[in-house]
Amino acid sequence: MGGGHGGFETARSLRENGFEGALTLVSEESFAPYERPPLSKAYLVGQVCATDLAFREKSFYRDNDIELLVGDKVVGLDRADRTVCLSEGGVRGYDDLVLAVGASPVLPDIPGSGLEGVEVLRTLADAQRLRARLAPGQRLVVVGGGFIGLELASCAPGLGVDVTVVEVADRLMAGKISVPTAQHFLDFHRGNGVVCRLGTGARAIEGAGGRVCAVHTTGGSRLPADLVVLAVGVRPRTELARAAGLAVDDGILVDTDLRTQDPAISAIGDCARFPSPHAGAPVRIESVQNAADQARHVAARITGAATAQAFSPVPWFWSQQGTMKLQIAGLTTGHDHVVTVPGGRHPSALCFREERLVGIETINAPRHHLSGRRLLASERRPTAAEAAAPDFDLDLIAAPRRG
Repeated sequence: MGGGHGGFETARSLRENGFEGALTLVSEESFAPYERPPLSKAYLVGQVCATDLAFREKSFYRDNDIELLVGDKVVGLDRADRTVCLSEGGVRGYDDLVLAVGASPVLPDIPGSGLEGVEVLRTLADAQRLRARLAPGQRLVVVGGGFIGLELASCAPGLGVDVTVVEVADRLMAGKISVPTAQHFLDFHRGNGVVCRLGTGARAIEGAGGRVCAVHTTGGSRLPADLVVLAVGVRPRTELARAAGLAVDDGILVDTDLRTQDPAISAIGDCARFPSPHAGAPVRIESVQNAADQARHVAARITGAATAQAFSPVPWFWSQQGTMKLQIAGLTTGHDHVVTVPGGRHPSALCFREERLVGIETINAPRHHLSGRRLLASERRPTAAEAAAPDFDLDLIAAPRRG
């Protein structure tokens, strides 16, 4: 279930691993599975078109005997009979069911949010509407200074669009990255012509003739707008799992092998909350790489290609905002100390929690990022004091040891 990265990669990996049984991939969207990261970047500026985003040609599904159902979704799940009911009227039985249903944008309770010209960005259909409206001279207000909102905002000036980002926290990407890294991105966006209003939220959206014309902030300002994008986060899609009696808590709860309490049902990607040794507690990770890694893990388990190991790779994430590529290795949320080290034009941030290195943030420094991933996967993690030493070399300490 689910036509995103997790669903597609599960189906692809099952066939690659030799699975010969019936295989159905159900996608609620009317498009064949496609790459989502370009939606907030390359697609919006016209560098790629919709057909470029497809994971594979339609012949791939035919040649691999994958039943692809687009514009359809599972609306009922009978765990006793091991069947699912589809919105288009079909019924399918299963031996193994993988829930890769993702997450949905949070729609804040703001007066005027239903006006024409108020959008979210999650799907290709959303991006198509935005792309048609991002024209020179337009005024865009992005509500939310997180990854998606800032990726979108970084594209707008190059299209001749005036853009303002409204963020209720006192910094961009609050709760997701460290203060030093957030400051570098704030400086970049402001230098790129983006107006960033921090410490203020959207109180109401004003309309004229049924169409948006301004955003009123909690600080009392009125921001003229032709287009508003709500980018305040997402919620995991847990409704079907909850109705089927599966445990949910900010995601569908799974074990270290990504199974729900029903061993015939797995959950992966943005909708799944799983135990992670890198977090010390169950966590839900919203990233393409996590969805793909989990998909391959589940496919290997189903086909017997996996060893009896828990899912535990080092999480990593990236966000391209204009010329600035943020890469995060590990989970930096909840860190209590940061040490910055030279990383090129921008320093890298080593994030510690209770004296333990938990994540590394880099900007346009792919070698540091790879070193960080190797380091977090090992037991050679430096202390904060060691990282702060003048002669500390991240690449050297992370280099594979010989002999």
